[in-house]
Amino acid sequence: MKLLDQLVEERAEISAMQTALVTRASDEVRDLTEDEDKNLADFQERAAQLDRRIDDLRNMHESTLKADTMRAEVRALNAENPEEPQAMGQAVVTNEPLTYRSDNIEHSFIRDFIDSNVSKDVAATQRIQRHQKEMENRDGTSANFAGLVVPQYLTDLAAPLARAGRPFADQCRALQLPESGLSINISRVTTGSTAAIQNPENTAVSETDIDDTLLTSNISTIASAQQISRQAMERGTGIDALTTGDMAGAMSTVLDNQLINGSGAAGQLLGISQVTGINSVTYTDATPTIAEFYPKLLDAIQQINSNLFRAPDLIVMHPRRLAWIQAGVDGNSRPLVLPQANVPQNAMGTGPTAGYGNTGTQIAGIPIVTDANIRTDLGAGTEDAVYVVSRNDMLLFEDGGPMFMRMDETAGLNLTLTLVAYSYVGFVPGRYPVAISAITGTGLIAPPRVKANICPTKHCGKSKRQAGCRNQRQNRKRKLPQKSRPQRNKSWPTPLPR
Repeated sequence: MKLLDQLVEERAEISAMQTALVTRASDEVRDLTEDEDKNLADFQERAAQLDRRIDDLRNMHESTLKADTMRAEVRALNAENPEEPQAMGQAVVTNEPLTYRSDNIEHSFIRDFIDSNVSKDVAATQRIQRHQKEMENRDGTSANFAGLVVPQYLTDLAAPLARAGRPFADQCRALQLPESGLSINISRVTTGSTAAIQNPENTAVSETDIDDTLLTSNISTIASAQQISRQAMERGTGIDALTTGDMAGAMSTVLDNQLINGSGAAGQLLGISQVTGINSVTYTDATPTIAEFYPKLLDAIQQINSNLFRAPDLIVMHPRRLAWIQAGVDGNSRPLVLPQANVPQNAMGTGPTAGYGNTGTQIAGIPIVTDANIRTDLGAGTEDAVYVVSRNDMLLFEDGGPMFMRMDETAGLNLTLTLVAYSYVGFVPGRYPVAISAITGTGLIAPPRVKANICPTKHCGKSKRQAGCRNQRQNRKRKLPQKSRPQRNKSWPTPLPR
C-alpha cells in the first residue's frame, strides 16, 4: 500500500498545481498563456494516468483481500472435512473472458438490457453490472457517467455502411467537455500590452492595459435513433454489432462534417470554413496544374507563419485532391510526390501511397489528412477547398465517454424497440482565426478521373489535350507529311503462302 499512498499524494499535488495555475490567471483577469495552457494539459494527462494507476492498484488490493478470504474459507472447510482432498498451491489464477465479446453469440448486450429493464431478468442484470465493472477497469472515466456503456467491440468491428468517418476530428486538440452548461466561454485577448525603449531616464514607460473579449461556442447534441423489432433483437444474430456500429459511424461522420462545414447557427457547430477572419488564398485557372497549385499552398502556409507566428502542422484536403497531386509528373514524366523509400532529392512532397485519413504524405514537411467530408460543390458547383491549420488551436470538446444507449419500448403493441444514442460536443476553431488558411477558386475544380499524357516539352507541364500545350500549338502550325508505303516491284517474286 506504500506505492498507492505515494500515487495518491502525487495526485493531490497535481490537483493543487492545476488549481493554483487557473486561480492565478483568474486573479490577474487574463487568459492562460501558451506555456500555462500547455502545462495545464500536461497536468491533466498526468492526472488521468495517476487515476488509472490508482484504480488498478485498488482493484488489485481488493482482489487480494477477496482471495485471502476465499483461502481462509477453504482452510476452514478442509478443517471440518479432513477426509476431503485438499487443494495444492496457494491460489488459483484464472483468465476470465469479457462478458460481451465479438465471438460470443450466447449473450447479447442489447437483449440483456431489454430483459433487465423490461422483464426484470436477474441473470441479465448481473451480466450488465459485470460489463460495467469491466469497462470501469479498462477506462477509469466511464464510471463518471450514468447509463450503460456499449461494448467496445460493437463500435470497433461493426461497419456495415462505408462512411467518411472523422479524419479531421481525430487530429484536433482533444479536451474534456465541461461538466455542466450549454456553451463554452473562452477569453480572447484583443488588445495586448506594449513595450518600448525608455528614453530618457525617469520618464514614463510604455503602458497599454490588456483587454479581451469573450469567445462563446455552443455545445451541440449529436444523436441517432433506430427502431428494431423484438423478433429481430431476440431471434436474430449480430444485431448488436450491425445496429450500434452503424449508429456510431453516422454520429462520427456528422461530427467531422460539422467541424469543417458547420454554420454555427441553429444548434450547429462552427466549422473551420465558416470562421470569420481566416487567411484566404484564391487559385483561379480553368486548366489548373500542380506547378501552379504548389505556390498557392506555400502561400497558405506562410500566411499562418506571418500572422500566428508559428508554423501550421496539418493540411486537410479531399481524397480526390491528393490523388490529383500524386498523379502529377514533371517534364520528364517523373512523379512530383515520391515514396520516402526512394530517398527523393528534388520532390515536391513525399509519402507512402495514397491513403485515407492520416495518409503519411507530406508537402513542405506538413502532414496531409484526407477527408471526404470536405465539400466538392463549392464555387460553380464542382470545386473543393484545401485547408492548412494549426492543430493545437482547433479545440474539440467531447464528453470523453463511450456512446450511451437509452432504449424505450415506444411501440409495445407493435413489438418495436427504439434505440437512441447521443453525445455532447463543442468546437472552438476561432481562438486564433489566422491559424486557418483556406485555398479556394476555380483552380480546384474536379480533377479528371483519368490522367492524360503529359507533354514532354521542357517546362510545359500541360496535358497534350489541354489548350496551351506547346506540342499542340506546334502541330497546328505545320502538317507532317504522311509516310508513303513503298510499292511492290512487279519483278519481285511472289511470297510463298505459309
